[in-house]
Amino acid sequence: MVDVAIIGAGVGGLTAAIDLAARGYAVTVFEAHAEVGGKLGRTVVGGIEADTGPSVLTMPDVFEDLFRHAGSCLTDELALIRHDELAELRWADGTHVVLHGKLEATLASVSSSLGPAAAAELEAFLAYAGAIWEAAAPSFVYGDAPSIGSAISLGLRSPLAFARIDPMRTMLAGIDAHVREPHLRAMLARYATYNGSDARCAPATLNCIAHVELSMGSYGIRGGMYELARALERVARRWGVDFRMSCPVRAIERVSGRVTGLRTGEATTAFDAVVANVDVAHLFTDLLDDPTSDAAQSMSGWTALIRTARASRLPHSVLFGDVYEREFADIFDHGLVPRDPTIYVCAQEPAHARTGAEHHELLFCMANAPATSADRGSDIDALRDMILGRLRGCGWIDASAEVAWERAPTDLAAQYPRSDGAIYGASSNSRLAAFRRPANRVSAVPGLYLASGSAHPGGGVPLCALSGRAAARALAADFVLRASPPSGKPP
Repeated sequence: MVDVAIIGAGVGGLTAAIDLAARGYAVTVFEAHAEVGGKLGRTVVGGIEADTGPSVLTMPDVFEDLFRHAGSCLTDELALIRHDELAELRWADGTHVVLHGKLEATLASVSSSLGPAAAAELEAFLAYAGAIWEAAAPSFVYGDAPSIGSAISLGLRSPLAFARIDPMRTMLAGIDAHVREPHLRAMLARYATYNGSDARCAPATLNCIAHVELSMGSYGIRGGMYELARALERVARRWGVDFRMSCPVRAIERVSGRVTGLRTGEATTAFDAVVANVDVAHLFTDLLDDPTSDAAQSMSGWTALIRTARASRLPHSVLFGDVYEREFADIFDHGLVPRDPTIYVCAQEPAHARTGAEHHELLFCMANAPATSADRGSDIDALRDMILGRLRGCGWIDASAEVAWERAPTDLAAQYPRSDGAIYGASSNSRLAAFRRPANRVSAVPGLYLASGSAHPGGGVPLCALSGRAAARALAADFVLRASPPSGKPP
């Protein structure tokens, strides 16, 4: 028997636990908090449960493949929602665009709101973004962590494929090459924020995010996004995974450099291998006492649940400011809370629909902010007041609406050690960012593996899951079981 410890019950840790348990490994998960999910979180306000983290599911095939590996299937564990009208986008000048669950309907909506030329630009851009995805996904998403050498090899082997990845331009330069309509440009530049990056600096390769959401499709989950965390925990427990909740890990024990176990409080438990589903800076600085140079962090955000009167609304709403690029400058150039922030509101699976609340609901709201552990309380107070005023002004919340729960970057920094409040791990604001993200096997520490948004392939729900599975594959290659693997069904 090979005993494996997993530090952290976020999406990456839960995925690694399921993968390894279904292969026949003995798995114990240590989680510092009382509930699983990590940043895929939830809270209860006034008897209403609401999501406090990711609000949309893309790439559901990642979880279909995981559940099948564990003897189940996605439809047995979760009920996905494919919305017809997905999101409402508004700008300060009154422009209004509705995004749909199907690309054809989105193109028609863009044509109606911004004109046929804009729809043609979006269609051409998404063809370009789709080509990036097809060329990049095998190596940069589904494969092992890429290296500069592997990228050079790809370029020599297939110059056309390397060119399609578009690594030498920035996201904005890639957008500029295909799109002139200003509202459409802002809509596409916003996809940089999906992994906390700056569209002015991040490589154009990340323009594939628009393809993933608009062309491949995005989904809600019946009951809320936290149902995914519950499903992952449920499947893991079926396979005998042991969960130690409210049990923070203090150190990873080593002998001659090799992992030998974990220390929690005063107790030390022996393990053959460890999968770390924590921020990489926390892992090396605090758990291994081997500090490394910190990479530049991605952005953070102010998030809140706003109690307001029930209303008919689309699952997602985005309210842009006057000059979208100024938001990136405020955050990344000056370390400031944006002066004119873009506001995101989510009612994807209304909380009242799950609780029977008759008169009010909780809307999830988010505005981007710099990752920082410094005290910026006055800035956050001003941001909160500005957001409430703008949402009331456009009629998205009523006059009596109030913030029922909120989380600032400083709260995230306290909850996730060494994250500095960043939501998405290291930023992707350089052409070499993909090559600087740590691999899932820590070669310098035999028996240690990484599964998190700060490791390969990166942040976001499906990528964290892929990180977990990549860590599990690497571990299984290093610790081969003597007995035959299970039959594919829980014991």
